[in-house]
Amino acid sequence: MPNIKSAKKRVLVSKVNNAKNRAAKTEMKTMIKKFDAAAVTGGEAAQAAYKAAVKKIDQAVSKGILHKNTAARKKSQLARKLTAAQ
Repeated sequence: MPNIKSAKKRVLVSKVNNAKNRAAKTEMKTMIKKFDAAAVTGGEAAQAAYKAAVKKIDQAVSKGILHKNTAARKKSQLARKLTAAQ
């Protein structure tokens, strides 16, 4: 544990930020898994799950959790799965 007051605060703030980032990343991964499950059946459920997953990926990019190229790759993979499911 640090002795300097600003360093102590930095540790606390980084813990909070880490928890927020982890929660957002977990939520994004959950949406992707829900899409994968819906893509097996196809149809309207897959379309809705695709939109939700892409929205979460875009939110992760805007929060700085994912790099924009990583997000583009993930969205491309989802789009290919959606096309194959139909």
